[in-house]
Amino acid sequence: MAETEGPGARPARLGRVCRPAAPRRARRRGGGAVTASSAAPKARIHARIHAGAHRGHPLWIAWLVHRLSGLALAFFLPAHFLVLGLALNDPAALDGALRWMDNPWVKAAETGLVLLLGLHLFGGLRLLALEFLPWSPRQKTWAAAAVALACAVSAGFLLSAV
Repeated sequence: MAETEGPGARPARLGRVCRPAAPRRARRRGGGAVTASSAAPKARIHARIHAGAHRGHPLWIAWLVHRLSGLALAFFLPAHFLVLGLALNDPAALDGALRWMDNPWVKAAETGLVLLLGLHLFGGLRLLALEFLPWSPRQKTWAAAAVALACAVSAGFLLSAV
């Protein structure tokens, strides 16, 4: 059995049998190897992703808002449960907390919280539609609709709170 040249060389007979497989796209087109012209777009996309160019894309921003709103809601829940616990244990402390919540700054924070809740809810519905419905080229439109619905819900909350 003759060895081929180079480090990690395989026997010539195995080299014919155990060739590296061509990428699927190249096999579908009938080609066997990746050419320089077919590898160049992949390299450009790879370089673009690692350079952070995707961060300005509206759907990446929708992803980021969904994750950050989920984190903010997760930090809010313990405070919410604390206030609910006051209702069970100490009604006077609950009355004090409710008086504090009449502060305009707290009302503004509650409106922001409802905005985060709406963003997370409608962004999550968009993601469910993405998972379970056929792909739509209108993903940016759906993301914008989720933001618009969240703003409408928070504006309705603000108007009812004032």
